[in-house]
Amino acid sequence: MACNVNSPTKGILAYLLPRGLMRRHLRTSFLLAIFALDIGTACATPDAPTSTTRFSPGVATRSSGVPDLSALPDLIVDGKATQNNWVTRVEDFPADFCSVQEGGINAGTHTIIRFTVTTPNVGKGDVFVGSPLAHMDPNGDGNFADQDGLFEFATCHQHFHFQHYATYKLIDASGHIWKAAKRGFCMLDTDPYNVKNGDGTWTYRNCGTSTRDGFQGVSAGWADTYVFKLGGQFFVLDGGDGQPVVPPGTYTIEVEVNPAYAPDSKGNCPRVKDALTGLCHQFAEASYANNVGRATVIITDHPGRAGYGPLKNSKSNITAADEVEK
Repeated sequence: MACNVNSPTKGILAYLLPRGLMRRHLRTSFLLAIFALDIGTACATPDAPTSTTRFSPGVATRSSGVPDLSALPDLIVDGKATQNNWVTRVEDFPADFCSVQEGGINAGTHTIIRFTVTTPNVGKGDVFVGSPLAHMDPNGDGNFADQDGLFEFATCHQHFHFQHYATYKLIDASGHIWKAAKRGFCMLDTDPYNVKNGDGTWTYRNCGTSTRDGFQGVSAGWADTYVFKLGGQFFVLDGGDGQPVVPPGTYTIEVEVNPAYAPDSKGNCPRVKDALTGLCHQFAEASYANNVGRATVIITDHPGRAGYGPLKNSKSNITAADEVEK
């Protein structure tokens, strides 16, 4: 029987790769690998099971180097990761911290709540972004004026962040939102995630710089984790960010990955529109209904430097290097 090679990969590539990317940033071997993947997907037995190999965090696996674009990704927020990894405490924020230079925080000593966020890809395909330079400079002339809006260059971190990858909120028992922030991440495969999807190999581990191509994304069966010590992984509680002081109490940290936002006045979305809600997203997923995760936290009156929460007595002397080292 003849093999149908008119698979979805071509359409997904056309959507995900900005103008000029295939011409300037992908090697011939990569294109051949994509072609092979495309044909293999089209010719596979329809009901063939996916790999059931399970992986544990810390297991060394080898990169395939080839994005899986045969299906859509599906990002979720691992609420348990946040629930088990937060602390309210007092910390010093020197002037050389990226949080001070880029985050609008006054240099000095502040009461904050830190927390970890993990966003696994439980879908059958990868979140593929590729080189940020291809999005920042599609025509390759060295001028970022033609960028497509997906990335911004974080001067202090010295690499590109995918804009609006997630939103963080701190909400009290009455539903009042005390804090809200948009977070731009460098998307990488940091941890295997055990949901029996993907082939166990990581693919994306290069943020890139303003002059060097990176390779960003999240493989199927992997997660991107931002640990509590990193810049942006906290809320300032004492007004040191120019916002109202957050009183003691029980709160919810709510995280939304690939967050929804409103279309323009004509109902158009710059990237992707969810047909069910009419809202926009930065990239397509198999489902947007599972993009929110929550954790309950307690803010105490005087947490001290040792802190209060599951990470009490954890490393409190955060350095400027800690803030940027993923």
